Amino acid sequence: MSAARKSKKKSGSYELFVSLVEAIIIAVVIRTLLIQPFSIPSGSMEPTLLIGDYLFVTKYSYGYSRYSIPFAPPLFSGRIFGASPERGDVVVFRHKDPRNGDLDFIKRLIGLPGDVIQVKQGLLYINDKPVKREAAPDFVGQDPCHSNVSRYTPPVRVKRWQETLPNGVSYYTLQCPAHLGFGEFDAENTDPYKVPDGHYFMMGDNRNNSEDSRFPDVSYVASDLLIGHARIIFFSLEGGGPAWAVWNWPWDIRWSRLFSIIH
Repeated sequence: MSAARKSKKKSGSYELFVSLVEAIIIAVVIRTLLIQPFSIPSGSMEPTLLIGDYLFVTKYSYGYSRYSIPFAPPLFSGRIFGASPERGDVVVFRHKDPRNGDLDFIKRLIGLPGDVIQVKQGLLYINDKPVKREAAPDFVGQDPCHSNVSRYTPPVRVKRWQETLPNGVSYYTLQCPAHLGFGEFDAENTDPYKVPDGHYFMMGDNRNNSEDSRFPDVSYVASDLLIGHARIIFFSLEGGGPAWAVWNWPWDIRWSRLFSIIH
């Protein structure tokens, strides 16, 4: 091989390496500062979000903390370019679990700093006032009251409500049986919770199948732990099958959910 050909081959390899490094840097910047993909592994946010939904979460919506960065390095404390979330936002946040390590949770923001939140006989109260709730057609689909579902699970029928928060944000909630492995805790009848400054109260739309701020293990969510605002479903697979199993796509893709806005 001539010296010219060796030099050209080396130059081509170097350019490929530089292109890969640039692509990785761009991907990290986009994921850190702009948009992060997120998948739904459990039914705690049904019927709004289903197991197998893939979302885009905007990182810039609430500013940035150390948890906005992959692996959460302790580079700084607090939030920079911070913005307050709004009641009713569907939020991804970091849950610091001493048993299982840090996890990313996704719930709906119900309580703002200073609010008093309580659930009585399944009805949500904010500042001692019941949140408007109207009966809606039953949810029919994969069992939202248990997490072990697949595309082979037969459909079930579950009571559904349309709930409207004081600021007008409206969404659906589910009423699964209140016996879902939370010990003696009664998620349908709670003590009042006073949300402290700099914290938020989160709840899942699948009210009796969601471990959220009603539970001591989760409790109030500090502002620093907010990661982003869930915005759009870009992909969805029935039963939560792996996205790489492309041979199942013709049967598993929920076409009606693709590119739908999250409310």
